[in-house]
Amino acid sequence: MTTTPAQPERVRLRGALGRLPAYVPGKPAHLREGLTAYKMSSNENPYPPLDSVRRVIEDAAAVVNRYPDMAATSLTAAIAHAVGVEPSHIATGTGSVGVLGQIIAATCDAGDEVVYAWRSFEAYPIVVALAGASSVQVGLDSQARHRLDAMAAAVTERTRVVIVCSPNNPTGTVVHRGELNRFLDRVPDDVLVVLDEAYVEFVADDEAPDAVEVWRERPNVCVLRTFSKAYGLAGLRIGYAIAHDRVAAALRQTAVPFGVSSIAQVAAVASLGAVAELQERVEALVAERARVAEALGEQGWKLQASEANFVWFPLGEHSTAFTAACHEAGLMVRQYGEDGVRVTISEPEANDRLIEVAGEFGPR
Repeated sequence: MTTTPAQPERVRLRGALGRLPAYVPGKPAHLREGLTAYKMSSNENPYPPLDSVRRVIEDAAAVVNRYPDMAATSLTAAIAHAVGVEPSHIATGTGSVGVLGQIIAATCDAGDEVVYAWRSFEAYPIVVALAGASSVQVGLDSQARHRLDAMAAAVTERTRVVIVCSPNNPTGTVVHRGELNRFLDRVPDDVLVVLDEAYVEFVADDEAPDAVEVWRERPNVCVLRTFSKAYGLAGLRIGYAIAHDRVAAALRQTAVPFGVSSIAQVAAVASLGAVAELQERVEALVAERARVAEALGEQGWKLQASEANFVWFPLGEHSTAFTAACHEAGLMVRQYGEDGVRVTISEPEANDRLIEVAGEFGPR
């Protein structure tokens, strides 16, 4: 039987696709014989879900033949109770990056602008470009922190959204209350300011703002959070926004129907009910972060204090060599071009090996 060859493809695709930066996921651990490998490249919680959460996940698997509650009613109520707001102020989505996509879809038309610091979360330029909007990237300062004054100055009549990532991914630094308030005073009230707090549970800096209180005082502020990091539910993809009524309604309007699975919903509700157990894990990871930072400091490394579940090595031209040294030792880390290397705080054994590799490599 013969077939006629297909004609050359002529389907029209968006030109924006050719300009999209690639999102680089954390690679799996590099296996070496006789050596336990560790994945320290994705800012995942190294520990599995809590036992109580795992049980509800198993039970929920029995009904995945049914569509989930599209309004995520129980989860929305649980989040609202946990953060102290009304359910009408909560919008859920497929991870915080999914909710960010809802935010951009609700606010930006082609040609509009989104201002954010750089380097920051790699999904920002992708989500912005997919909406046909333009990214306005404002470089970090010499301490790898947001330059909020410069970000405020970058706002124009075309700006629709400003994103403040705190703690910042990949540098781990936070903005402080005073500077944030001064910044917000300068941003026009028709521009939405998104406080991206994916790592908020790990913050120990007393000068970090209470984002929910900031939101209460500012009608143009939205808070973005996730269950992927501290809660250890990265594989279930669930995040949420705290927004004022009109914005929150718009985010629900731009959400993918039935996007948050039934398993994700019950797992997140159970996680919110296991506060004590969750806090134990967070405290353990924060203690490990402090231990790693102290050891690196004793080796002569001068790193900025991280308030997230990772540490940032601003290695510049030495980034590739450090990444290779980690890989040789069975540690998969996350390199950002020639800017630096981010390493997730993981199991103590993995952290011990990181300290050993860093000591042999020597500070740069």
